[in-house]
Amino acid sequence: MASKTIMLVCAAGMSTSMLVKKMEEAANNKGLEREIFAVSTTDADDHINNEDIDVLLLGPQVRYKKDEFEQRASGHNIPVEVIPMTDYGTMNGENVIKLAEQLMSE
Repeated sequence: MASKTIMLVCAAGMSTSMLVKKMEEAANNKGLEREIFAVSTTDADDHINNEDIDVLLLGPQVRYKKDEFEQRASGHNIPVEVIPMTDYGTMNGENVIKLAEQLMSE
């Protein structure tokens, strides 16, 4: 079982699947046990309310929903941040894992 759970949210939950794989590789290379998955904005609430999420990362295409997700996640003490466009565009799993780890340690 993963010690921490990272949820990525994008418009349809599909465009982040390649980034999830890259993040899993980066986490494994660092010896980190992480569950990383992607969902659509419409499915995110179910996961926020029913699962133990440690950090929520938004895809750049839904950055305009950050305030909305911060409100939803605040009652669950889940930090929310937007994945930087350059890291998302280049599928830089290592940088996105660093971002998630930083948010979970604050």
